[in-house]
Amino acid sequence: MKDSKKSSIPGSKRARRFLTPRVRKKQARSVTDDAIPRITNDTVSKHREEVISGAKKYIYPLQHSRHRIVIVSVSILVALIVGFATYTILSLYKFQSTSAFAYQITKVVPLPFAKVDGTYVPYEEYLFELRHLIHFFEEKGGVDFTSEQGAQQLQEEKKKIRDLIINNTYAEKIAREKGITVSEDEVNSQIDTLKKLGLLGSEQQVFEEVLRSNYDWSIADFRRSIKQQLLNAKVVQALDPSVRAKADTVLAEISAGKDFATAAQESSDDIGTKENGGNLGMVDANKAYLPQEYEALTAMQPGDVSGVIVLDNGLAIVKHLGFEGEKIKAAHIVFKYKELAEYLNDYKAQKPATVYVKID
Repeated sequence: MKDSKKSSIPGSKRARRFLTPRVRKKQARSVTDDAIPRITNDTVSKHREEVISGAKKYIYPLQHSRHRIVIVSVSILVALIVGFATYTILSLYKFQSTSAFAYQITKVVPLPFAKVDGTYVPYEEYLFELRHLIHFFEEKGGVDFTSEQGAQQLQEEKKKIRDLIINNTYAEKIAREKGITVSEDEVNSQIDTLKKLGLLGSEQQVFEEVLRSNYDWSIADFRRSIKQQLLNAKVVQALDPSVRAKADTVLAEISAGKDFATAAQESSDDIGTKENGGNLGMVDANKAYLPQEYEALTAMQPGDVSGVIVLDNGLAIVKHLGFEGEKIKAAHIVFKYKELAEYLNDYKAQKPATVYVKID
């Protein structure tokens, strides 16, 4: 009996040892199953709301962070824009900077220098003209614009440039009204004439170097300046047709047999040559202060009289008097126009310009 009792006890313990975990597993499984809610068609909406509301506590901090980043970024951008605008306005309108940086700003931002009959004159045009003039005086004239005398000269040059670009704007408006234009071929022809006379160098590389060293200009800058000059000349011719009429009349008289020297004494506007019958003496490329005249003479023979030649500021008739070596003896009759500004006085009186930059 004793032996049987002893052997029965360990067996029950062993049974308990194997049975207990199973009971516990069943209990744990039942607890877990009870903790997980059952999702049905009736409870799916409620469950979704619970999940979303639980996630909001993680989403809202991220949203607030993004909003904060956007606000800070926009604030910095606005501060930079305001700072840049303030610097630009003070630099150009108060201190009237002519630096390369200020010029680049005016190329990008269309800031006004003046207003002419409803048309804004870009600040860039003012600096375009003024900067090349400053460069020329400093490099070729040795002018120190930081000195007292140089500063006074700079103020005078600023006034001239101010008047120049305002006159250009009036001329451009008149040109549009009258249908006056300047073609690229006309610009090319003018440049070719200057090259032939050696005034800008005959080689392209030399031409570019002359522009850069003398005026700090590119070829595009030079073409722009030439185009404006040609346009102004055409506008002047349109505003005062009497000069062309006078030149045509004198040419007709010479063609009919009138003495060239007599015609020059009676009609020429060149005070320096009028009294001696328009005689220019010997002319070559180096002495051709009127390149259009010299170009015409090179295509003529002794005794020939040209037609009416268009100059930068007037008209001319030239006569080939003969050769002396490579030089040409010549005479001319000049018919001058008034300065563009004089023709614009009535326009300015009717519609005066408003200038935004004070130049004393």
